[in-house]
Amino acid sequence: MSPSLDRNGAAEHRKRLLAGLTGRVLEVGAGNGLNFAHYPAQVTHVLAVEPEAYLRRIGRDSAARAPVPVEVVPGVADHLPADDASVDAVVFSLVLCSVPDQARALHEAARVLRPRGQLRFFEHVRAATSGLARAQRLLDSTIWPALGGGCHTARDPAAAIQAAGFAIEQMERITFPDTRVPLPTSPHILGIARRNALP
Repeated sequence: MSPSLDRNGAAEHRKRLLAGLTGRVLEVGAGNGLNFAHYPAQVTHVLAVEPEAYLRRIGRDSAARAPVPVEVVPGVADHLPADDASVDAVVFSLVLCSVPDQARALHEAARVLRPRGQLRFFEHVRAATSGLARAQRLLDSTIWPALGGGCHTARDPAAAIQAAGFAIEQMERITFPDTRVPLPTSPHILGIARRNALP
């Protein structure tokens, strides 16, 4: 599905997510590597962490075509394969919905970030309207996590980011895809947070 979504607008969100990044970047849950083509030339290295072997193989093909050096490695969000204070930015792109423990994943992001490092995020979120929020909760408690690789539609990643000791500097709410009847995964946020201190 992701290549189709990219053709219908997701690629533009990916570009905006990554615009202006510099130095060393760690991308959590890099999947098939669709972000790799959008990293700016000022990025010197991307460490792309992906737990699933099949997606890592596809991601390595994407890395070979990337405009910046990308290393695809196995790993999970709650135990990132990187040293303390070793990267300038951490990227979460449609990942915080499916990690087992958002708080632990974000604590790990804070650990590997250099002081005042950036957290970039593009995540789908709990709906602001009561009807869609109810539908999200119903899906999350029944079939959706099993169908969506552990995805939960009704999480609040912005609150989790702040609770982990990050200050959100920019955040935009996006409806994507913007269909006449909103989908449970349509509400998104895209933004930048800054590491303050470990909580």
